[in-house]
Amino acid sequence: MILRPEFVELIPDQPEEGVLYISILHTVAIHRCACGCGEEVITPLDPDRWSFTFDGKTVTLDPSIGNWNFPCRSHYFVRRNRIVWVNVWDDDYTSSGKRSKRKKSGWKRFFDW
Repeated sequence: MILRPEFVELIPDQPEEGVLYISILHTVAIHRCACGCGEEVITPLDPDRWSFTFDGKTVTLDPSIGNWNFPCRSHYFVRRNRIVWVNVWDDDYTSSGKRSKRKKSGWKRFFDW
């Protein structure tokens, strides 16, 4: 799946599937979940949460998008507009604190992008 970046001042009331809306003014990116469930995924753009890079054509979000509060529990990266799927988190993983330990331990090295 590919997300088309669209830089906007205001996020539309009904975000379209396949579009990554980025508001620099409001420091947020929003898209519909990549799994197709229709949930709205909000990523606050903040160095302590998510950041993005734009190379003139494509957008990359960092870190991964982990929707463990959604029924789908999808987990993916947005790399150069493309969805890169990673493992789905189960209850044990999300509640045990492994998520934060893995993030701090440099887990990005396991993914080739």
